[in-house]
Amino acid sequence: MTDPSQQFSYVTNPIATITGPRGFQVDVAIVERAVHRTRSLVKKLAAFEIDVFALLGMRNLSSFVGEVFAAAMILEAPAIFRKNPHQDGYPDLLLMDEAGLNEWTRLQTRTREKMPFSGFATGGFEVKATCGSVPTPVQCQKKGYEKPDIGDQRLGLLSGYDWKAHHRETNSLFGIFWDFIHRCPTIVAIFYSANLTENDWGKIIQPKEGGGRTTSVSIMTRRGVQKMYDGWLLMLNDTSYGAFFDKKNQGNHFASAMPRQ
Repeated sequence: MTDPSQQFSYVTNPIATITGPRGFQVDVAIVERAVHRTRSLVKKLAAFEIDVFALLGMRNLSSFVGEVFAAAMILEAPAIFRKNPHQDGYPDLLLMDEAGLNEWTRLQTRTREKMPFSGFATGGFEVKATCGSVPTPVQCQKKGYEKPDIGDQRLGLLSGYDWKAHHRETNSLFGIFWDFIHRCPTIVAIFYSANLTENDWGKIIQPKEGGGRTTSVSIMTRRGVQKMYDGWLLMLNDTSYGAFFDKKNQGNHFASAMPRQ
């Protein structure tokens, strides 16, 4: 694990680009500031008298991390991003370039409607978060350890990762990977791709009656995950996480980028 003094230092991709609709370029420095701001906001919640993360539960924590990051992006660059006013709208962050501002102005009297904001005609950026996959409790028990609980770091038990969306047209995606560090949800890495296609998302899985899932979902394919890996923006300065991503993608992006110790 990273030395605490270096724990929240991030390595940025020197060749990373964030290209949105109409070729709009977003500075990676905005993303890095938003990551640190997310950490600050989450730490304030961690200081509450009650365990907010336990109340949210693992099922909701990834959405929570994504929402806080999106809010932090808006705080860091309010002239560029605006929150989609509909909770089920697409995308999460509306791009406020000239075309976006004109469309926003045109819809000022319709901000409570879903239709104009799903999707927003001039587009923007989507945000999805994941903490990866770990073995089931039964599988963990067979190997002699317990499945990590809320607050437990997952790094040593990770078996893979992907992102999920409600439809296969999801693109211009900020993909967050987070983990518990010192029992606090912490962004480990941010990936980005504006080149995702329908083939980078799996077949839509419909909810089963009486099941735990209440909405349809599409899981990113291995090809999509590879595209996100190739578009990495920043990563916690921790070789253990870097090695995990490199191994899963059969690459060396992080081994090459990490400062030599």
